[in-house]
Amino acid sequence: MKILIIEDEKLLADSLKTMLEAKGFEVETAYDGETGAEYAELGIYDLLILDVMMPKLNGYQLAREVRAKRLTTPILMLTAKSGLMDRVEGLNAGADYYLTKPFDARELLACINALLRRQGNQVDVMTCGNTTLDLASSTLSCGEQEIRLSAREFDVMRLLMNAGAQNLSKEVILSRVWGLESNAVENHVEVYVGFLRKKLRAIGSNVRITAARGLGYHLEVDEAC
Repeated sequence: MKILIIEDEKLLADSLKTMLEAKGFEVETAYDGETGAEYAELGIYDLLILDVMMPKLNGYQLAREVRAKRLTTPILMLTAKSGLMDRVEGLNAGADYYLTKPFDARELLACINALLRRQGNQVDVMTCGNTTLDLASSTLSCGEQEIRLSAREFDVMRLLMNAGAQNLSKEVILSRVWGLESNAVENHVEVYVGFLRKKLRAIGSNVRITAARGLGYHLEVDEAC
């Protein structure tokens, strides 16, 4: 499960990251609302944990932006603002749960697990053209043909499917799939795009990964197939 923490108190964000990674979650962090919104809108996360009082974009605004993009990712708000109207505003903005600071780590984990269980009841696939990506099994399928993706291939394909016709630069793909602290270079993206193109052809998919010069990659559906 992939969690995004958006919290401007770096020490708190990093301590939460360490705690959740110890529980087996894959965790990334953003330290302001604007950056957090960019990450969240990629649609690759299973849960968003966000603060309310942040620079550039507060938590309420961020939640509204995410919901305006029709993303259903569960949102857990962490904040020191404990008033009734603050909680109401958070829930109305699109949060699924509102947890006030200070909080007990056990309560936080219970909230996270409850929200992820709820999310698990939803359809766990993404579709583009005649092709489906199963998020639970990392399988790409077209009709009766299917093929298993490696972890990196799956992350790249999921990112591209979520973006659709929108171009994703190699830099964005690198940061989202390999991480900001990775030593991976743009050639890694090219290699994995090549792997995915071969697998799409192998299953008879009408989906193509198209390169836009200087802009990155996006998906196109060949209606003639």
